[in-house]
Amino acid sequence: MTFSVIIPTFNEAPNIARLVADLRRHAPAGAVEILVVDAPSPDGTASVASQAGATVLVSPRPGRAAQMNHGAAHATGDILYFVHADVGIHPDFVATIRQAVADGHEAGCYRFRFDSTHPLLRINSYGTRFKGIMSRGGDQTLFITKALFQRLGGFNERFVIMEDFEIIRRIRRVASFYIVPQDVVVSARKYETNSWLRVQLANLTAFTMFFLNVAPPRIARTYKALLNYR
Repeated sequence: MTFSVIIPTFNEAPNIARLVADLRRHAPAGAVEILVVDAPSPDGTASVASQAGATVLVSPRPGRAAQMNHGAAHATGDILYFVHADVGIHPDFVATIRQAVADGHEAGCYRFRFDSTHPLLRINSYGTRFKGIMSRGGDQTLFITKALFQRLGGFNERFVIMEDFEIIRRIRRVASFYIVPQDVVVSARKYETNSWLRVQLANLTAFTMFFLNVAPPRIARTYKALLNYR
């Protein structure tokens, strides 16, 4: 089973070279193709990614769902692995995901821990071992067989936010979704520019609107208004 790692990016020049290098270091030679799908970014992300050894695609539409679908359309792997640019992957990701798929799990994700020792963030990390949809998220990375991804029609591009939760909800209706009992490392940068309580409030608000079927653009506007992105 071959892999296509798909990384949607926008202004990730400080992170992308490190991630591409980690993916190349931990993958068997020839087993993984690395596709960086840029928005495009004005900070030179595409150039940095290309120099690091990734194949760079420019998405015709911005937004993570559209970018990840564009990457999947060009992917050659049997397994699609969607990874955010600021995530630290698990070094055994190839073997672990291959085994999960061989065991009958057509899709899944990892647990995560933050690159911070803040006690409240440890609580957040602990929650990712549970199966509930509110314990999921794109930062945990997502693997899915290409066959299942195509059967589902990919990400719903109407979801300019919460696209990861939406596709996981659809996956669980038709296939086994596996939570790998190992961690990827997630950046705490959102919490460093906002209080823990402020981020939790924003997340809870977005989830509530998602479950109430509020239009995704409205969820995105509300979420961004609640947080400081500087």
